[in-house]
Amino acid sequence: MAQNYPTLISLIISSAISGVSQPGGVGELVVRAGPVVKFVLLFLFVLSVATWAIILFKYLQLRLARTRSQTFSRIFWEKKRLELIMEETQNLSGCPLRALFQSGFSELTKVQKTKSRRPEAESEAGFSASEGGGIENIERALRRALTSETSRLESYLTFLATTASAAPFIGLFGTVWGIMDTFQGIGRAGSASLAVVAPGISEALIATAFGLAAAIPAVLAYNFFVNQLRNLSNQMEGFSQDFLNICQRHFI
Repeated sequence: MAQNYPTLISLIISSAISGVSQPGGVGELVVRAGPVVKFVLLFLFVLSVATWAIILFKYLQLRLARTRSQTFSRIFWEKKRLELIMEETQNLSGCPLRALFQSGFSELTKVQKTKSRRPEAESEAGFSASEGGGIENIERALRRALTSETSRLESYLTFLATTASAAPFIGLFGTVWGIMDTFQGIGRAGSASLAVVAPGISEALIATAFGLAAAIPAVLAYNFFVNQLRNLSNQMEGFSQDFLNICQRHFI
């Protein structure tokens, strides 16, 4: 079965090329389409190219975030000192868990410095980091980092959602316009035979096909990436709670 794969792929490619180049194929339909339909097809083609570029970028970005988060989790739970964890995870750029850890560790350092430098002032004011102020500062820092990382990982997903919802309607607009032109041509010719109607209708319907070709990958990729982001978000939420518990138990 595996030996037949190259032959099958060659047949598919040759069929696609012949379908575009042969008389009445997709290429001829595009060339014979009206100016408005051509503009719609060009716009949908640009949307499709941008969609596939975003799909590739988001797939690589989320895969990197997922694999490096797994590496960071392993290092975090193996090491005992936070400073050592910070040093050994310097090369894990693009890791959302490391971004949270860096923000939380930085705020923990500030809290500890404030606590050691101003013990008398804090006691006179009736405030102590151990009474909640320190842990609340760390929690806010983690929350800010989580929001920032979520926004970074969600970038360009709006474009996929917009393409998925709008591309079929853009293609339908091109189809309706093409059918209008076809009926105008029928009226000028004074004939409604199949030979007159069919070419114009087929040229108009190519816009709907282009719209669906742009929308289907966008909606599938959007749903896939949203699910990946949900898992990463849950992982970040869990790490934030674990880091807060460690800080409260051992450092504050």
